[in-house]
Amino acid sequence: MRSPGVRLLWTGAEAAVTLGLVLLLLVVHQLWWTNREAKAGAERQVRSLEREWGQPQKQGQEPSSGGESTPAGGADDDPAVGDTEGTGDTGGTGGTRAEPQSRTAAAPRPNWDQAYAILSIPRLGLRAPVAQGVSKPNVLNHGYVGHYPGTAQPGRAGNFALAGHRNTHGEPFRYINRLRRGDTLTVETKSATYTYVVDRTLGQTAPSDGGVIDPVPRSRVVPSAGYREPGYYITLTTCTPEYTSKYRLVVWGKLSSMRPR
Repeated sequence: MRSPGVRLLWTGAEAAVTLGLVLLLLVVHQLWWTNREAKAGAERQVRSLEREWGQPQKQGQEPSSGGESTPAGGADDDPAVGDTEGTGDTGGTGGTRAEPQSRTAAAPRPNWDQAYAILSIPRLGLRAPVAQGVSKPNVLNHGYVGHYPGTAQPGRAGNFALAGHRNTHGEPFRYINRLRRGDTLTVETKSATYTYVVDRTLGQTAPSDGGVIDPVPRSRVVPSAGYREPGYYITLTTCTPEYTSKYRLVVWGKLSSMRPR
């Protein structure tokens, strides 16, 4: 018969093993299952958008629009910025082909939390849906890339600013640290395909550095990083280092061309 001390130690060991198994399952769920589910859902959404755009719009039918009230840099429960890394001091318009697009009538605002564009990054083999807003439960945790409210839409003058998870939930922006100057990014919408060229990166900045998603993006933490002149920009933001949300990593690009669908 076991003594009370032995029974106590045995019970404690059983509890420790049980707790370890529970924690292991939680880690597996967070690092593997959420990725699997979010990636599959994001891929389905991309195919759905492609099918939708393949159908001609009925005469007289207007795209639906949604509300947009959250200011840039403070959207929902996602970090205020995203990720940064860039230096330099020049701006630009991203090419003359962007100007005719900027003079067209403003497109209807996308529905909140709904995917309305596709971001492709050839270097990373990435093709992910872009949704309006950066809410974690409604957008980012579905493996989508989120569009910061209040920033420019694709192809428009200003800054088309995006956020995405670096780890878990599809992690579309896990490897954006590998992007280099000259790499291309494309954004497809129902009406056009916009090509941006990576220009600068900002490896680390504070989560509160909202300047990186301003119309003329420029870090308020690292003043040498960013631009000084208006242009047609794209910004990708995510958390860094990996598996933390201590800082933000940022990639900037400029619009180089626009092709109507």
